[in-house]
Amino acid sequence: MTQNIHPTAIIEDGAQIGKNVYVGAYCTIGPRVVLGDNVHLRAHVHVEGITIIGDGTEIYPFASIGTPPQDLKYAGEETVLEIGKNNKIREHVTMNPGTVQDKGKTVIGDNCLFMMASHVAHDCVIGNNVILANNATLGGHVHVGDYAVLGGLSAVHQFVRIGSHAIIGGMSGVENDVIPYGRVKGDRAFLAGLNLIGLERRGFTKEDIRKLQRAFNQLFGNEGTLDQRIESVSEDFSDDNLVMSIIGFAKEKTKFPLCQPRKK
Repeated sequence: MTQNIHPTAIIEDGAQIGKNVYVGAYCTIGPRVVLGDNVHLRAHVHVEGITIIGDGTEIYPFASIGTPPQDLKYAGEETVLEIGKNNKIREHVTMNPGTVQDKGKTVIGDNCLFMMASHVAHDCVIGNNVILANNATLGGHVHVGDYAVLGGLSAVHQFVRIGSHAIIGGMSGVENDVIPYGRVKGDRAFLAGLNLIGLERRGFTKEDIRKLQRAFNQLFGNEGTLDQRIESVSEDFSDDNLVMSIIGFAKEKTKFPLCQPRKK
């Protein structure tokens, strides 16, 4: 087992350290932490609690990972923070474990980028290939789908869902659920259309994007109620998996309504 542990690092008894792990100067690792193979903690990284960090994840200086939730109901229960593989967690990022009021676990997928001072609160569930730009913050119990991008200084309210491939504009306050492939912006965020640039960059075909755009226009049109439009789109695009992923998202029971376009 090859390891490179700086002599100033403190690794408490019980911590599990994988192969080819680098722990830089002045890092502190708690007794119930698990570091997978090829994890790289650059320097001054603090990891505590029941925290599992997947293979190949890299954490930059002054990140605070696994400290107790910022929730007044938390009373020291044993809860978990689970971080997937090949994530980049930049300077001053904070991530908290779950609470017993939810599933007791905060879960982060693979290949994500958390830029400087972004925050993942208790009980969040984050998919793969997600980006949180500088100072983006997630309240507790937020769910974020694969490939979503949250702009700098954006803030997502507790229990809100962000669909896959959605993009949140910088400095946006998100108080309602954002559909997959959606684009929202504004100090109190509104739905501004589809994430067309993101879809093109990720290889969606022009036909896929055209269908999504037609479905979007129908779903957020002026005729009937939203529930009626959901059923109409569901019937008209029943054979299109991309559109139906939006419909499935819209039909799920949630605490908040869908984020919608600004009324003209």
